[in-house]
Amino acid sequence: MTRARWSLLLAALPLAACGSTQALKPAAGEQLPAAPYGAPATPTVADLLTPSVQERPQRNSEIMTRSHERQNDAFDLPPS
Repeated sequence: MTRARWSLLLAALPLAACGSTQALKPAAGEQLPAAPYGAPATPTVADLLTPSVQERPQRNSEIMTRSHERQNDAFDLPPS
């Protein structure tokens, strides 16, 4: 059983080293995408990787302070 664990560990070790910490850049011979219509300039790599507020909204940390009685819904019918 220990031999199987060691072989699994040795197989997973190269996968752990796959991550790159270098800055991203286009592949050789490739360019960044063209500037969007109406944009003054082509966005940089950092601009493309940074999500906008609409893509990643902030969470609302306000908790509900009062409970409310549910209103009657005429269309909330049981299945027939």
